[in-house]
Amino acid sequence: QERLVESGGGVVQAGGSLRLSCVASESIFKGNAMAWFRHPPGRQRELVASITRRGVLNYTPAVRGRFAISRDDAKNAVYLQMDNLKPDDTATYYCNTQPRQNYWGRGTQVSVSS
Repeated sequence: QERLVESGGGVVQAGGSLRLSCVASESIFKGNAMAWFRHPPGRQRELVASITRRGVLNYTPAVRGRFAISRDDAKNAVYLQMDNLKPDDTATYYCNTQPRQNYWGRGTQVSVSS
């Protein structure tokens, strides 16, 4: 059964930090690059960061230097450490494979106040 469960979101002030977690079913996680996406209010969903099976990292320019993606293959988990958060980071955050598949979890909401 496919499963993607995101957690760790919340409400923080600008400059604060959050750590997002995602646990995936093995059928989704195993052998795939993983990524975090976000869907800001009123805008399209966008890729935030990705990590390959070998640990190659990629970030969208808006978060580079502030966010860090990591994975734990033993737990079928992927994480996103978010530091120095900005109001523009407000969005619902989702994890998925990269390239993404059609199945999405419920996401986790991040709200950053100025």
